[in-house]
Amino acid sequence: MTIGVLKEPSFETRVSLLPESVATLTKKGITVTVEQGAGAKAFSTDEEYTKAGAVVTTRQQVLTGSEVLLSIHAPEESLGGKILVGVFQPLFNLGQMQQWAQQGVTVFSLDMLPRTTRAQSMDVLSSQANIAGYKAVLLAASSYARYFPMFMTAAGSIAPAKVLILGAGVAGLQAIATARRLGAVVEVFDTRPAVKEEVMSLGAKFIEVEGAADASKAGGYAVEQSEEFAQKQKAKIAESIAKADIVITTAQIPGKKAPVLITTDMLNSMRKGAVVIDLAAATGGNTEQTKNNETVQFNGVAIIGNSSLSSSMPADASKLYGKNVLNFLQLLVNKENQLYLNWDDDLVKGSCITHDGAVVHERVKG
Repeated sequence: MTIGVLKEPSFETRVSLLPESVATLTKKGITVTVEQGAGAKAFSTDEEYTKAGAVVTTRQQVLTGSEVLLSIHAPEESLGGKILVGVFQPLFNLGQMQQWAQQGVTVFSLDMLPRTTRAQSMDVLSSQANIAGYKAVLLAASSYARYFPMFMTAAGSIAPAKVLILGAGVAGLQAIATARRLGAVVEVFDTRPAVKEEVMSLGAKFIEVEGAADASKAGGYAVEQSEEFAQKQKAKIAESIAKADIVITTAQIPGKKAPVLITTDMLNSMRKGAVVIDLAAATGGNTEQTKNNETVQFNGVAIIGNSSLSSSMPADASKLYGKNVLNFLQLLVNKENQLYLNWDDDLVKGSCITHDGAVVHERVKG
């Protein structure tokens, strides 16, 4: 079996496999081809890939000579008959999925893996969200014009920053831990009462709103709520946001626009110099003023829309992503390390979007 690692588009710094992961595959007798310069932005040279046993070559040769192609983002070329593994947000990109189906591409999108215990070692969403939550706090701290921790000095006392985190999934929990390490006072809102204990164990205050819809089977995502709950939610958030110096938002719903949790009126109530980091910017954002990949100055509040903060730590992000991919690739080979697609495996079936000329994933084909 031959696995090809493609170089990502210019805006992406990560790579699907670092040399250490390539070495794991080549030691099993699997051929790995790597596009020239694929790991450069993640600080991995072509020479290191060669030492790991990979064949470093041109993009065209990787595309034509590999049975399985690894690319975090969608390649632009026609990929007829290949197996493609990456993170393609198929619920948002149905047109691309249909195009790949017509080309005869078998697509595995790792963001669609069933959120089960067995899949945890392949969970790219969690490994990358952990980084995003960490970097969101550091970005907020560097953008905020005041201290995070409390200081008591001869020149006077400085109150600690008040941080509000909306969403206590993987990114939110890491944001809590990081903000607390920096000395901030942290409040957290989440529609899932089950996360209260985790939030409090990290030293944050949990804001409770009664009557939330059950999100236990949503794989860590938000779910749509009733209108009555939405009104209660907005009232609670409005109360906390008026006192917040930093707000970090993480709420997303698979296949739908991100829920608007912060209205323009709420933004107007914030103090001048406050910072909002919106990690849901790519799917519309959690504020009414968010613009993806932009910083908006709104009435003295900086709203930073960035859904790709994991790319700001390309070495570690690629290491964790690559380990997830390695664990997933084990499902696509038999004991002789030959390509074998076991459709009886719930993880193989559950992450497959297109196969045999058709969109086969139930949620994607609608």
